[in-house]
Amino acid sequence: MALAELTKQLAQQALLSATAPAKEPAAAPAPKESVCAVILGQINAMQKALKEDEELVVLFHGGAEKIRVFEIFVPSWQVAVLKGLDAERNPARVISPAERLQLICKVVKTPPGVKPVRVGLIAPKP
Repeated sequence: MALAELTKQLAQQALLSATAPAKEPAAAPAPKESVCAVILGQINAMQKALKEDEELVVLFHGGAEKIRVFEIFVPSWQVAVLKGLDAERNPARVISPAERLQLICKVVKTPPGVKPVRVGLIAPKP
């Protein structure tokens, strides 16, 4: 009789496991957020919060060079191109991997009658 009970129990377990809903696979890890996307988002948020008489000054320091950035162009989410002017007002560009990019951002008041400058942000096309 014990053998019959054991067989019956095994059959029930097999039936239950066959009809039980399949376990969902573990969730895939969240995609890594792009550094360039975060940088563009932060600068955009800072600019949106500006008052009419304020502008966001974005600076890049590279060695002895200091560049005021007027546009950030992102050809791919791994590389950023900064366009701006150096201390002598010469056009300058910085091409940098996003992970190494460090910018200084500060809000300044514009003189009366002067239109505030906004930093141009150009993201890659999808």
